[in-house]
Amino acid sequence: MPLTRRDFAKSSAYTGVALVGSAGVLATAPGALAAEPSEDLTTTDAAERGGARFGYGPLVADPKGLLALPAGFSYRVITRTGQTKLESGESTPSNHDGTATFEGTRGATLLVNNHELKGPRADWPHPVPLTEGLVYDPAASGGCTVVEVSKHGDHVTEWVGIAGTSTNCAGGSTPWGTWLTCEETEDKAGKNGMTKDHGYVFEVDPHDRRANRDPKPIKALGRYAHEAVVVDSKRGHLYLTEDASGPNGLFYRWVPPRGFEHGRGKLRTLADDAGVLQAPKCFDSGGNFVDDLSRATKTGTVYGVDWVDVPDRDAKSVPVRKQFDVGQVTRARKLEGMWWGDGGAYIVSSYAREESPVAHDGQVWFYDPKRRTLTLKVLLGVNPDPSKDGAFDGPDNITVSPYGGLVIAEDGEGVQHLFGATDDGRTYPIARNELNIGTAEEPEYSEFTGVCFSPDGGTLYANIQTPGIMLAITGPWRRQRPRG
Repeated sequence: MPLTRRDFAKSSAYTGVALVGSAGVLATAPGALAAEPSEDLTTTDAAERGGARFGYGPLVADPKGLLALPAGFSYRVITRTGQTKLESGESTPSNHDGTATFEGTRGATLLVNNHELKGPRADWPHPVPLTEGLVYDPAASGGCTVVEVSKHGDHVTEWVGIAGTSTNCAGGSTPWGTWLTCEETEDKAGKNGMTKDHGYVFEVDPHDRRANRDPKPIKALGRYAHEAVVVDSKRGHLYLTEDASGPNGLFYRWVPPRGFEHGRGKLRTLADDAGVLQAPKCFDSGGNFVDDLSRATKTGTVYGVDWVDVPDRDAKSVPVRKQFDVGQVTRARKLEGMWWGDGGAYIVSSYAREESPVAHDGQVWFYDPKRRTLTLKVLLGVNPDPSKDGAFDGPDNITVSPYGGLVIAEDGEGVQHLFGATDDGRTYPIARNELNIGTAEEPEYSEFTGVCFSPDGGTLYANIQTPGIMLAITGPWRRQRPRG
């Protein structure tokens, strides 16, 4: 039954959860109804809360000029475009993006790695190879590869999981051990040289190569600029983010048809119109409609969520996000990565310097499916100095840490970081990209992507998107405990 505005407002009157916030805060009590918002954020807080007082200490410059890490930590390069090879002989494709880990055999780890390559193959020196039987559209340059790493941390091999897809972005893993790769594009056949429609989700099995043959888009999940996807294994729902503007994109829920049972390859068997794809309609504790999540200015803000059916999920004539009139759905600014944990979905919404009453450099929300609420957990104030390690901007890919809190990949201005956020609101740097792909006069550092932990929690994997480097980070990980 939908959570009505009256229900939400009524519950708000009896809830008194205090959430303390500052810039870069991960608030406590996920999904708490009608928690009072924390104080306004300031950019000064963000800078002061980074550093050595928590986390793992200051970052130490890398003599190799690649990755700065805290003392005691080290890294290995697992793949690098132009250097490492696929088992078929071609170079590792470029533009590494969303990644997840899976248990392999004999202690090995399998990583499925998206390659965010858009447009014709001729535009890219290292597209995903068109491996026979694994190609959706021979004109498209993207796809994903599967990387095997031994129990000792050595690169073993890499092969194509799917090819002929476009702009494969964050994606997401499933509880049944597969990967859902998402196309962040709305290109239809005939545009940018494509021979098929794009903007779909595809399933890739890292354990069974035969299961990946004859790729089929999961059209039931809609055609739009997909970013990420997570699975609620308890209810069978899928949640998806859309990175789009003009108007801003949407956070979606897909409800499976009655009797559908998830499992490997099952999504490929769905009819194109199976289940229901929905977009959120949010309202505050006073019952007021919220048109865009970027308007929230305080951590601890909680919105009730109702769900509205998408009229035409395949966007035959009108993009999905444009099928709703003003006041029908709640939008968000640059919806990015997403990860399932703590019984819900952590959702990144990046920059909002124009749409929000208070300019900020990114948000992380938590959707609680039981309470049907969205809670603002992280709000990054405008970064006062993108060249330093204490403040962060442009959150993108995200993962839930086995050591508490979140680890977030930065796609912002200036230098780029992996940074953590503890359960009681402290942020800290984990790594800094030191590979300058610009010039000495105008340095440029590529974004981090694909942040995820190994199945045993001992290794943090992440990518530098350009030129395309997969890294394995190890060190003295420890629990990031709340103060007090």
